[in-house]
Amino acid sequence: MLYAFPVKAQDQSTAAAPSAEVENIEKIVRDYLLRNPEVLVEALTLYEQRRTEAEEQRRLSAVSDNKERLENDPASPVAGNPDGDVVVVEFFDYRCPYCRRSADTLETAMKADGNVRVVFKEFPILGPESVEGAKAALAAEKQGKYEAFHFALMREPGDMSAAHLRRIAEEVGVDADLMERDMKSEEINAALRNNYALAEELSIRGTPAFVIGGTLVPGAVNLEEMERLIAEARANAS
Repeated sequence: MLYAFPVKAQDQSTAAAPSAEVENIEKIVRDYLLRNPEVLVEALTLYEQRRTEAEEQRRLSAVSDNKERLENDPASPVAGNPDGDVVVVEFFDYRCPYCRRSADTLETAMKADGNVRVVFKEFPILGPESVEGAKAALAAEKQGKYEAFHFALMREPGDMSAAHLRRIAEEVGVDADLMERDMKSEEINAALRNNYALAEELSIRGTPAFVIGGTLVPGAVNLEEMERLIAEARANAS
């Protein structure tokens, strides 16, 4: 014998209530934002500020964590005072016009201060010719001629052809034949790979980029700004 048990019908008004309630809330919020659009602007501004602060903190931590690689990598050429109390690290590309402009600023600041140690990070990102220029400079370093070659190449247009590199080498006393052989070495390739990896960790995407006293400074800086950053780094270290 079959028994039929009464089934309580679902209260349709109750089932629909949550959806209706959500729709009502969404309408209230939408109407409020349409009447007060400045709230959206304020929220987006706050979001961007927090995102920027978080990125800046991440960069500061990355710089601190990589201090040894930034300042004391034996594969990175050094100029200025080797015992200077402020270290300026530059990531650059010889074909970058802003880097060439910054080279004059850096050279002037380095010579005027006398207590600054400059570390050069070859960071060729503007194509194969940039890579050739970086390799030539690192090969010149093996002959003890990096600084002269670097600043001479920075003063020239962005031509990184073999003939141009040889001419610059000969002008500053670099053995061009030896330079060309050394440019093919795995040691130089490894130095460039390490620089790329370090730039990636620091979120450096363009050139020039400086690290001065633990602060990452993207983009070109003028002489006044460079001197201010060096002074701040010196004051913070004391």
